[in-house]
Amino acid sequence: MKKAVLPVALMALLGACAPKVQIVAPDRPIEINLNVKIDQEVRVRLDKEVEDLIADNPDLF
Repeated sequence: MKKAVLPVALMALLGACAPKVQIVAPDRPIEINLNVKIDQEVRVRLDKEVEDLIADNPDLF
């Protein structure tokens, strides 16, 4: 009977020595600063006929 108690007692002692791990939320919220610059360039190419039509009739648009 003593042989069976000894391994159980050793396992209990070794289990008590296991490190404790805790996960704790931070006090302040996480802040992410993003400096973003967005530039947009639009290029329109017109056919020569369309350019002439617009030049002849500036009130179309």
